[in-house]
Formats: sequence, structure tokens, C-alpha cells
Amino acid sequence: MELLERKIMEEGRVLSTSVLKVDAFINHQIDPVLMDNIGLEFAERFSGSGITKILTLESSGIAPAQMTGLHLQVPVVFARKRKSLTLNDQLYTSEVYSFTKEQSNEIAVSHEFIEAGDHVLILDDFLANGQAALGLLHIVEQAGASLEGIGILIEKAFQEGGNLLKNKGVRVESLARVASLNSGRVQFAEKVGAQ
Repeated sequence: MELLERKIMEEGRVLSTSVLKVDAFINHQIDPVLMDNIGLEFAERFSGSGITKILTLESSGIAPAQMTGLHLQVPVVFARKRKSLTLNDQLYTSEVYSFTKEQSNEIAVSHEFIEAGDHVLILDDFLANGQAALGLLHIVEQAGASLEGIGILIEKAFQEGGNLLKNKGVRVESLARVASLNSGRVQFAEKVGAQ
């Protein structure tokens, strides 16, 4: 997606060969025009898939998931990382390790929001090692719901997550695929070898 790639080039910051900082428009400050375009793009890519729910992880996945839900006219459910007093014992849970934060979190979704008849689209901001996506997939499986695909804003194609999911037969749609963050520069997968 050209608009997202342009934002990454103009406002993203490469912190290391594995860390891309996008807090100026996704992870801390949110660009609503970009999110609307992202929502429309995912809605077009997954139209006709019969999606009834969108599942994401708090907090960076919420904005793009909400805009996708608006365009698909379906509810958005987000897995919580911390147990809330308002969540009861009827929970689907999964353990997710964050390489960026170097910690594990138990994520949870109430049984009432994902059911066996649902057709779920998982959305997240980044795909690197695939741990967050696998955790959300585990919740969909616990509910007995059908996974229609996974939408990712930025895939680090040089890490194993994308291949891990695709080898499981999961449809993965990534809007920007980063091939490398070497030498402090972002190189997109589709652009490698071009020119």
C-alpha cells in the first residue's frame, strides 16, 4: 500500500536491524486519514469472505481494526493484555510473548464476543515472529470460530512470522512488507532487486 509505505519512509525511524518505530502515525499518535485508508484497503481485500467479527490485540491494533470494521460493517473485538475487574471467568486466553518488550502477556477475550458461528478476520499492526497472531489464532480456535485471514499493516518479511502462518495455511495480507532494516534504512520486499 503506497500511502503506508510513504508514511514509513517519511516518518518511521529505524532503531536497529529489527526495530522500526512508527509511533508518529500508528503506535502512539494515530493518523486518522491513514487509518481510514487502511480500513478501506483491508475491507476491499477481504470483501466476500463473510467476515462477522474483527479480532485484534490492544492497543496498536485497535485503530486500524476499528476502521476496517467500519468499512466492513462488523464489530471489532480486542484481546485485553491485562485482566480487568469487569472480565468474568468466561474467557478465552492465550499466552503471547513480545520480543519488543521482552515479556509474556496473557491475552483474554470474553466468550460472549466470539462464538462458534463467527467468521473472524485478525488484524494487527506488526508481524515479526508471529507470536501475537498465533495467540489471537488460538483464541479463534478455542471459540470454534472460522478464521478468514490475517491482515497486517507492516510485516517484517525478514523474520519468520509470515512464513510460519502461511505454512499453517493461513491467508496473510500485509500492506507493507519490509525486507530489511540494515544500515538504518527501510527496504520494502517488493522493491528489493528493482531499479
